[in-house]
Amino acid sequence: MGTIVLSGTVVLVVLGFENHIWWLAAVAVLFLYVQYGRGTSSTSSPSSSPGAPGSAPGNYRAYRDRRDKQARWERRYRRERPFESRRQAREKGN
Repeated sequence: MGTIVLSGTVVLVVLGFENHIWWLAAVAVLFLYVQYGRGTSSTSSPSSSPGAPGSAPGNYRAYRDRRDKQARWERRYRRERPFESRRQAREKGN
């Protein structure tokens, strides 16, 4: 994927010598690739798997924080809407 983006950027830069709008397109392509494209390939590396030795403890900590936050929201929902939560529990049980 990176090779395609890089070669496309080079083509846009070459075209940009005649029309400078192509340079803006090249910058936009690089920006979008850096923002959205690289993140997907870096998460699939084998060293970031959860069971790998030496994996970052922040991954589990972030998961635990999200889980605790969700649990707080669910408790708050049940506390503020007791009838709705009972109805949902009945529907879930059937």
